Amino acid sequence: MSVLRATLLARLSAAPRPRSRAAPQTATPRHASARASSASSMALAAAYPVGTPGQKWEAREREQWRALVEAPSRAYSEEVLAKLEGLKERFDVVKYGSLPYDADPERYPLYAVKTKHWSPDKPSVLITGGVHGYETSGVQGALRFLDTRAAEYAAHFNICVAPCISPWGYERIQRWNAMAVDPNRSFDKNGPPPAEEAAALMALVTSLGVDSWLAHIDLHETTDSDESEFRPAKASRDGETSVPDTIPDGFYVVGDTASPQPAFQKAIIDSVRKVTHIAPADAHGKIIGEEVAQPGVINYPIGDLGLCASVTGATYTSTTEVYPDSPSATADQCNDAQVAAVVGGLDHIMAAESIHK
Repeated sequence: MSVLRATLLARLSAAPRPRSRAAPQTATPRHASARASSASSMALAAAYPVGTPGQKWEAREREQWRALVEAPSRAYSEEVLAKLEGLKERFDVVKYGSLPYDADPERYPLYAVKTKHWSPDKPSVLITGGVHGYETSGVQGALRFLDTRAAEYAAHFNICVAPCISPWGYERIQRWNAMAVDPNRSFDKNGPPPAEEAAALMALVTSLGVDSWLAHIDLHETTDSDESEFRPAKASRDGETSVPDTIPDGFYVVGDTASPQPAFQKAIIDSVRKVTHIAPADAHGKIIGEEVAQPGVINYPIGDLGLCASVTGATYTSTTEVYPDSPSATADQCNDAQVAAVVGGLDHIMAAESIHK
């Protein structure tokens, strides 16, 4: 082990690190305090082990960061690909690319799952998970929706699910891809996407030939490691200062500022409320720095930010945010919350658009 790598590992060993909450059979719930993360974030931001404060990372720093996180913590083949095998009799499982981060070009194949009998007479829905690889329930929740509920809606919708957009990040429990790029800020329709993951998904969406998508639900988590690790890392990468914030204790969703669809967002919140608790606003009436539009709902300009939820331009869009570090939520509940979000959203759309079961 190089001196640099040993130094980086020693520095980070004292700080809270993202840990696996993968499939329910292997996950151990974490019960860290969201409120105690600000102090650790400030300390980490002051001396993040990669980069020089106030200077953006160059290729050397990105390589140092990758060396630090390179060792996988879990197996994409076991926790995702094996589950896709079990879906092949009921759905069309299609490969839409692979990621070029390993000597073996098939180490990180990318798959989507489609309901059978697609028809131009049915509205189309996209469900995405794992655009941030460390957000476990986004991946496992998407797979659970396919296994338990998707067939109920197949007669009424064309449904495409991309359950794990960032398998390299999934294995390493990382927000970024191997190039230290956030895939969820990379869905730019005005130029080449800066992330391989985004480019592959955008190509998949184009290949499906859908003229107008009705809905897109993108499954995410907000975790304590956002504050303790990933925000300080981003500040270091971008030559900025990390500003501590509060991690919301509970589930919330992010709508589109340009088309917020408040009744749709409320339906998702009401459905998830049956499974787990909804995040309250902070003392300033905000969630992650944004004004709360209604309980558990904030809005972002998703297209301007290049977020995954903007990739289809769908009429109904929502980004879910599960909080897996709550002492009141297990890994199973987090996965079930993602399923409830999709089901609540689809049921609302069927009622609003007069689509009858």
